[in-house]
Amino acid sequence: MLKIGNVAIEQTAALAPMASVADRAYRSMCKDYGACYLVSEMVSAKGICFTEYKATDLLTIKQSEHPMAIQLFGSEPDYFVKALPIVLKYKPDIIDINMGCPVPKVTSNGGGCSLMRNPGLAAEIVTVTVRNSPIPITVKIRKGWDDNSINAVEFSKKMQDCGASAITMHGRTKTQMYSGCADWDIIAKVKKSVDIPVIASGDVTSPETAKALYQKTGADLIMIGRGSYGKPWLFQQISDYLKTSKYSPDPNIECRMNIMLEHIRRICEDKGEYIGMKEARSQAMRYLYGICGAAGYRSKCSKFEKYSDALKLVNEILGDF
Repeated sequence: MLKIGNVAIEQTAALAPMASVADRAYRSMCKDYGACYLVSEMVSAKGICFTEYKATDLLTIKQSEHPMAIQLFGSEPDYFVKALPIVLKYKPDIIDINMGCPVPKVTSNGGGCSLMRNPGLAAEIVTVTVRNSPIPITVKIRKGWDDNSINAVEFSKKMQDCGASAITMHGRTKTQMYSGCADWDIIAKVKKSVDIPVIASGDVTSPETAKALYQKTGADLIMIGRGSYGKPWLFQQISDYLKTSKYSPDPNIECRMNIMLEHIRRICEDKGEYIGMKEARSQAMRYLYGICGAAGYRSKCSKFEKYSDALKLVNEILGDF
């Protein structure tokens, strides 16, 4: 059992924070299939200080989601301090600070991975947030900005010195975005360089790669992002494999479609059918990868307006099989 501060987390697989993907419906699906720890979509520390009501959906945590972190991003230390009392009202177990997002609209404002190019500012943010927080503060980073500025080891040491309770490390640079292969060796170096827990992320797509990431890096926990797209059952497979060296195969097509429909229902319950079905389009597409005729089925997902549209498509798919 891993401890981050006083928060106990089973050492299986956690769900990564993914903007516009890992909403409550997504998190609840992954949690039901064994995700041991959840992190919210990233929330602007500055933004919630002015318009908390706009971020309420991102900040709200259901009891069933614990242990869970709310992830903040930004570049101004004062706003992290001001945001804390607001965030704490939603009762997260941990607050995670995003210093790894590679998306230009975040980095261009000095947040996300830009902070890895400004260790002094990053240290100030972590120091003041830790000083004012009653719960653990963790930091999510990358390998560095680019291949000429790989500073994950030095940066992690600095975050530890500032009071961070754990480091989550994704093994790519900012300029790589999500291309190429994640560098697990640099994660192993970070793990050896600090005394706080290290959570490893990057290229976990199966129980075998999950176990390999643990073994290669010595990480205290692994985190899965894109590898969970359209297959929340991956968390259960990983948990079983780590404990018994065996796991159940992927669900058959009928079971997979039922899981997809359950996911869509949860989106609609949370956001209403009008908004929910629009957001369900991309989620549904991910459940269809790898099946015969997937391209044609995905094009129909893009036209979802009502839950009945999803039911109609599922009946068509199962009829074809």
